Amino acid sequence: MIVRAARELAYLLAGVLIGPATFLWALITTLASGLLSVTYLGPPVFLVLTWVTRRLAGLERWRAGALLGRPVPAPYEPASGANPWARGRTLTREPATWRDLTWLVLMFPLGLATGIPGVVVAVVDLGTILAPLWLWAVPNPHLPPVVDTLFNTVPGRFALTLLGVLLALPVRWLVGTLARTQAELAVKLLGQGPRQRLADRATELAVTRRRVVDAQAAELQRIERDLHDGAQARIVAAGMTLALAERKMRATGPQGDPARDDLLTARRQLDEALAELRRLVRGIYPPILTDRGLVAALGALAGDASLSVVVRAGDLGELAPAVQAAAYFVVAEALANIAKHATADECVVDVVRREDVLSLEVRDDGRGGADPSGSGLTGLRRRVEALDGRMEVTSPPGGPTVVRAELPCAS
Repeated sequence: MIVRAARELAYLLAGVLIGPATFLWALITTLASGLLSVTYLGPPVFLVLTWVTRRLAGLERWRAGALLGRPVPAPYEPASGANPWARGRTLTREPATWRDLTWLVLMFPLGLATGIPGVVVAVVDLGTILAPLWLWAVPNPHLPPVVDTLFNTVPGRFALTLLGVLLALPVRWLVGTLARTQAELAVKLLGQGPRQRLADRATELAVTRRRVVDAQAAELQRIERDLHDGAQARIVAAGMTLALAERKMRATGPQGDPARDDLLTARRQLDEALAELRRLVRGIYPPILTDRGLVAALGALAGDASLSVVVRAGDLGELAPAVQAAAYFVVAEALANIAKHATADECVVDVVRREDVLSLEVRDDGRGGADPSGSGLTGLRRRVEALDGRMEVTSPPGGPTVVRAELPCAS
C-alpha cells in the first residue's frame, strides 16, 4: 500500500514537472508545422517533429501503464510512403498524431489541476505525521494559543501525529483518485481506440486461423505420408505375397482347387482395397503436391481429364501447403463438374501469382447453368474462405462457366 501510494504521488509530481515542457513542445510543433506547411520543407519537418512527439507520448504511455498495472499499446499505423515527404503527409492524416499533441497540451493544466492538490495534501499529511521530528526546530512564539499548544508542546505534536494518521486513508484515496484519473485520460488519448483494438483483434484472429489451417495441412501431409509409406506399402507387399502363392498353387495344384479360388478372391479384394486407399490418399493431400508442386499437380489433373485441358501457369514461387491444396481441389472439383455436367470440349486453367495473391481461373466452353450454391462448390468456397480468400462462379445459360478464386499466399 505504501509503495503504491508513493508511485501515485511520484506520478502526480512528474506530471507537474513534465507538463510545462510538453506544453512548450506542442506549441513549438504546432507553430513550426503551420508556418512550414505551405513550403516544400513542411512534410519532412513535420515527420521529424512527430518522431519526437511520439517519443514523448511513448513516455506517457509507459508512465500510465506502470501506474495502472497494464501495458498501453501504441496506436500508430505502420509507416507508409517511399520518401520523407510522402510519410510526412501520411502522418498528418493519422488521428493518433493529433491525439498525441492534444495530450501534450492538456498535460500542463491537467498536471496543475491534479498534481498540485495531490502533492500538497500528501506532503501536509506526511508533515503532520512526522510533527514530533521537526516542529521543535521551528519554534514560533507568536502562534495562537491552540496552535501554540499543538506545535510547541510534546503532547500537542503527538496529537498532530495522531491526526495525520487518521487522515492518511482519506489522503491516500484522494491521491490515488487524482493519479488514476490522469492516467486513464492518458490511456484514452494515447492508447488504441475501439476501432483499432477491434482491427488488431481481427488481425490476430486471422493469423491464428492461418496457423490452425497450416497445422491442419501439415497434419494431413503427415497422414498421407503414413498411409503411403506404411499401410499402402504393406498392402502392396501382401498382394505380392498372394500373387506368388497363387502362382505356386497354379504350378503344383490341380485346376479348380477351392483354395486357389479363395486365394484369387483375396488377391482381388486386396487390389480393390489398395485402389480405394490410393483414392483416399489423393483426397487427403495429393502426394504430387509434395513431390512436384502445384503446377505439376495441375498438369497431372489435365492429363487425366476426359476433355482437352490447357494449363497456363508461370513461376508461382513457394506456396504454403494449405494454399496449394486449396488451389488443387478447386481445379479438381471444377474439372469434375465440367466432365459431368457441362458437355464441354475444352477447358483453360489460368494460374497467376500477383505479389501476395494467387489467382486461378477455370473456364470451359460448355453449356453453363451451373448452380454456385451446390454442395461441391459450397465446400470449395468454404475451403478458400478459411484462408481469407474468395471464390466466385459465373455460369450463365449457354456458357461459358468460369470459376475464379483468389488465395492470399504471403509468406
